[in-house]
Amino acid sequence: MAVGNVLGFSAGASGNWHKWFPFLMTRACCEACGNLKAAFLIAVVFLLFCMAVTLYFAEEIALEPKDAQQLSDSAPLLNGSRDDHDASSEQTNGGLSNGHADTNHVSPNSRAEDSTDAGSNSNKDDVEAFNDGPGAVLVKILTSMRHLPPGMYSVLLVMALTWLSWFPFFLFDTDWMGREVYHGDPKGNASERKAYDDGVREGAFGLLLNSVVLGIGSFLIDPLCRMIGARLVWAISNFIVFACMLATTILSWISYDLYSSKLQHIVGADKTVKTSALILFSLLGLPLSITYSVPFSVTAELTAGTGGGQGLCRWCFLLYSVF
Repeated sequence: MAVGNVLGFSAGASGNWHKWFPFLMTRACCEACGNLKAAFLIAVVFLLFCMAVTLYFAEEIALEPKDAQQLSDSAPLLNGSRDDHDASSEQTNGGLSNGHADTNHVSPNSRAEDSTDAGSNSNKDDVEAFNDGPGAVLVKILTSMRHLPPGMYSVLLVMALTWLSWFPFFLFDTDWMGREVYHGDPKGNASERKAYDDGVREGAFGLLLNSVVLGIGSFLIDPLCRMIGARLVWAISNFIVFACMLATTILSWISYDLYSSKLQHIVGADKTVKTSALILFSLLGLPLSITYSVPFSVTAELTAGTGGGQGLCRWCFLLYSVF
């Protein structure tokens, strides 16, 4: 992943996509538009290639079909259909054990039993249809969360808060560099737009450095976890993220103060502030590599010996990350 990020951010830092793929530019698509279209086109090609390789080489083991009578954890959501099914089964068995009945005589009670059997079969069909439906997976995961190991709830909470701090960086890192460090404006005059574009490209270069550190850090995670433990490594990475996010605010204040102190507002970045921002981008590569791997290791430790608990915890992990 780090290698792919390096290739992508190095290409994004150059801004020459429109020259490499001139056919993407039209009267309605400027250079910036051509760069964006070309980048997404290459991303789609790489994604299709990697997916094709995965589908070709990955082998799946078919699971054995489960008993149709077994209900999942989502059964209580089906308005007591299981109780109806058990009651109807008892009534049916009781009716069959009442000796030799006259087959030519149909009593009202037997008609009621027949209607009960029909209702139970209908409820059973509803349960099976629900269990096979597209929303059943999400419901099963949510209702099965009560079976998680005790320490897993703390892991999910920490991971949710961690992603809350990472997403602003993922979404606004280059924009922050263009606005706060280079003092550009994408909707301003020509010089402000140029400063913003330069800042975005410099931010892409910072993300390239971030990916290099991410790749190097991925080789250091295993020795660190063996030395001080996976949980402590994860905790230290979260404190590094906190310090770096706090540093972005401090850098913004310093950059704005230097920009305002000038008699003439020269659009551009202070060299010291720019260097500090690039160092900050690079440092965040190490905790990012830890975030991509160590929480799953902690999950494996907590669910060791629980059978299918690991799969459930990983699904809950994914849901917490998405939400």
